[in-house]
Amino acid sequence: MEEFYNPYEPVDRFYGTNLPHWQQGKVMVFATWRLADSLSAGKLEQLRRERKLWLLENSQPWNERQANEYRELFSRRIESWLDAGQGSCCLRKAELRQIVFDGFKHFDGQRYGLDSFVIMPNHVHVLFYPIAKHQMQKILYSWKSFTAKQINAAIGRKGPLWAEDYWDRLIRNSAHLEACRRYILRNPVKANLRAGEYALYPAR
Repeated sequence: MEEFYNPYEPVDRFYGTNLPHWQQGKVMVFATWRLADSLSAGKLEQLRRERKLWLLENSQPWNERQANEYRELFSRRIESWLDAGQGSCCLRKAELRQIVFDGFKHFDGQRYGLDSFVIMPNHVHVLFYPIAKHQMQKILYSWKSFTAKQINAAIGRKGPLWAEDYWDRLIRNSAHLEACRRYILRNPVKANLRAGEYALYPAR
């Protein structure tokens, strides 16, 4: 049975490079991260300036209106840039997508429970829940670290593969959960990808 965010229960808070991250027990999480070269420096700097001003006027914890506003102003813009297919898009290659796919599945049922995910050419979306005392940030770090090493070795490159931070949100209710599942399912269609350019789990 899925567990959802309860605003009256304690939340573990921690911070990445730019974004705050929350975890509440086994509550479902929707997370997104991207390849390091997927967004230009100019767009990122523009976004940083606008987000800094917005955060000065909207301190945590956010209410539902603020969370939706943040998503519209920043998250959706990033998603549209990513769907445009900028950067190397190395995950368009089946053998590199498979590394990420296998990385997700490796500890499924032990450290976390996977609901669904999509591997796009330059980013991923994953819907999951932590198990027992496993921390969300450590799960994400493990996924990113392992897959970066494997992909870099496979293509003979060095340096950061993934952007350092990631975006995530606790799932609020069953409607929110279904919305995230639909987003994952429809993302390849929205980005005009052909079969063989992405990986979807579970396959539908």
